[in-house]
Amino acid sequence: MRRIFMLSLFAAICAAGQLRAQDFSRTEQGVTTTVGGVDIEVRFYDPSTVRIVKSPAGHNFTKQSLSVIATPKATEFTARRSGSALRIESSELRVDVDTRSGAIAFRSRGGKALLREKAAPTFTDFDDAGDATFSVKQSFVLEPGEAIYGLGQLQNGQMSQRGVTKRLIQGNTEDVVTFIQSVKGYGLFWDNYSPTTFTDNETETSFDSEVGECVDYYFMWGGTADGVVAGMRALTGDVPMFPLWAYGFFQSKERYKSQAETVNIVRRYRELGVPLDAVIQDWQYWGSNYLWNAMEFLHEDFPDGQRMVDDIHGMNARLVISIWASFGPMTKQFRAMEPRGMLLDMGTWPQSGSSKWPPNRDYPSGVKPYDAFHPEARDIYWSHLKEGLFDLGLDGWWMDSTEPDHLDFRPSDMDNPTYLGSFRKVRNAYPLMSVGGVYDNQRRVSSDKRVFILTRSAFAGQQRYGANTWTGDVQATWDVLRRQIPAGLNFSLTGIPHWNSDIGGFFLGSYPRRLEDPDYRELYTRWLQFGAFTPMMRSHGADAPREIWQFGQKGEPVYDAIEKFINLRYSLLPYIYSTSWEVSARRGSMMRALAMDFADDKAVWDRADQYMFGSSLLVCPVLEPMYSRVESGEGRRAIRREDFSTVGVREVYLPKGADWYDFWSGERLAGGQTVSREVPIDVMPLYVKAGAIVPFGPRVQWAQEKPWDDLEVRVYAGADGSFVLYEDEGDNYNYEKGSYSEIAFGWNDRTRTLTIGARGGEGFEGMIGRRTFRVTLVEQGQSNPVQTVSYDGNATTVKL
Repeated sequence: MRRIFMLSLFAAICAAGQLRAQDFSRTEQGVTTTVGGVDIEVRFYDPSTVRIVKSPAGHNFTKQSLSVIATPKATEFTARRSGSALRIESSELRVDVDTRSGAIAFRSRGGKALLREKAAPTFTDFDDAGDATFSVKQSFVLEPGEAIYGLGQLQNGQMSQRGVTKRLIQGNTEDVVTFIQSVKGYGLFWDNYSPTTFTDNETETSFDSEVGECVDYYFMWGGTADGVVAGMRALTGDVPMFPLWAYGFFQSKERYKSQAETVNIVRRYRELGVPLDAVIQDWQYWGSNYLWNAMEFLHEDFPDGQRMVDDIHGMNARLVISIWASFGPMTKQFRAMEPRGMLLDMGTWPQSGSSKWPPNRDYPSGVKPYDAFHPEARDIYWSHLKEGLFDLGLDGWWMDSTEPDHLDFRPSDMDNPTYLGSFRKVRNAYPLMSVGGVYDNQRRVSSDKRVFILTRSAFAGQQRYGANTWTGDVQATWDVLRRQIPAGLNFSLTGIPHWNSDIGGFFLGSYPRRLEDPDYRELYTRWLQFGAFTPMMRSHGADAPREIWQFGQKGEPVYDAIEKFINLRYSLLPYIYSTSWEVSARRGSMMRALAMDFADDKAVWDRADQYMFGSSLLVCPVLEPMYSRVESGEGRRAIRREDFSTVGVREVYLPKGADWYDFWSGERLAGGQTVSREVPIDVMPLYVKAGAIVPFGPRVQWAQEKPWDDLEVRVYAGADGSFVLYEDEGDNYNYEKGSYSEIAFGWNDRTRTLTIGARGGEGFEGMIGRRTFRVTLVEQGQSNPVQTVSYDGNATTVKL
């Protein structure tokens, strides 16, 4: 504590004007100076992004960021004294260092106040598993009423994270990212991997990390939320394309217990004619818990892994399989890693060698997480994954427990040594390293199959590793469903775009009658409608199966509603896949908080129950029950029945700044108002922004069953608009070499003219040379004819 006192006293004397900062030194990317016993470095990464590093004066250290992979670009800047400030300016950003206190303020080049530090940082001496280091804290001052977003995937149900105090540490249902962005158009990435407390209250906004050699953060001025996301991606990596099939429908459960059962799930979907692209095999195909995560089909009920893969591929579906970040004591991986000190000595799942529930602790499993920070350990992990599963033709990896599960917590667990220091020091970056190890190794051996990873945890930069994060083992309740929306939106606002939740919730503890409870059947239906408009659409959970036939049969309300939205998802694949290209090529976002597109409308700043899906679709999930009635009992023991005799209503806010079309009825409505929308069980409120151009694909059973040679294109009148239709080979990395196609559509609302531009890109094998677009103009009160346009790659215009 002595160091804190001395630095605070020094800063107080400086503030009184009795001491001045030392002269600054100019570096190639910025400046260094010392104020109040604190060394300060300001380094530009580009004209809009600056790194701030502060440490006790004379403290020597080195740090290699795990999240940031960018190198500073040559940036022109000026540095000069201006009164009591050291002013550093680029073409986009002004950084003022107070020469009395060392506090930093950020402004746009035009002088707009963005963010300022409240005071000098705090360094508290800390013994980190025998290493003398610090706990570090920096506080900031935000404007009253300023909305901020990010921090990862939290379950607090909030859109804006003002007023939040949160210990940020990876968990099952919460994935933390030490990043915030403001509705004012700036972002801040706190580059620290230890458990960190974020605090926002009336006096300050701060990050306080348990371990750190220095205060280290990046400030980026984007002007808009999209600009901030782009800045974060520029620092931490761009998003590779997922395969087209990954945007189809996934069926999963905890768990399919045999090879035959898993294969038959796909067969049944094909027999019913309900679209499906992938089935997921959960844990224990490897056998006992002592063989946990062996990455081989060792269980007697999975006799032939190669045939399993071939049977599923033969039905034009994909197989994704569960792998973990830990190993049982009898696995080859455990035996390879343990003698080399590559395992962490801490409690994790499973806790017992017996699979019975509850765990019998008399027979400990001996399972241990591996040191994902160790490059050789990551290579061992991949070598067994490749030999045991990848070489069989598996299509994707469900990387479960990548936080990892930390059970029976002991304070000493955080002292576990890793390749990069104590586990405490790098705790929150564990998922980044474990997921990155699989991505990097698969890319080294093959470019023919895109990496697809579904994972339970994430940290800043993980978007560069072909990973989709889901919200973990959440409960099935209406309140939990509601909380998933802001969880996903805030996660996306940290720069990580691919996200989903278990459709229907994982645990059914609130529903003792399971699928027989009409309230759960309604909850599942509404969750699936929401899931159709998230980057990944997966039905999954424990306690009861979730396949469509478990909810009735064709002609029954719930079954038909489920089938309707799965088919709607597939009809929107041209829109969704093109949006995914915007994410990869132009640093866009799929799930978009309303403040991203309507920042001038304060009514949306804290709106947590609606969002944009891509640039055109306003999604308004139904978040309360309307069609189940209690007949007897109460609470968990209530007996309910379905009642569709009356139609429920959902209130929807239409953001100001655009007109909106009801997707189902075509009615045009002005923005800036709240409307009431009837929501029968097969309708979720969905609105299309005026000026939108939305392509629709053919009716299919899997994503690539039919070519996109005859697409419906709807143009929504009322504003100018544009859209780029993107296509490629669907499941390799040739697009990185230019093998893709872009067709730009532009709508001029005044002249009622649709321009279809000349095809861009270098083309690709199997590209459609001549195709048909069936174009419809949607406008209030008009039934416009379909115009058929033959397109051969050359620009053309259509008068509508």
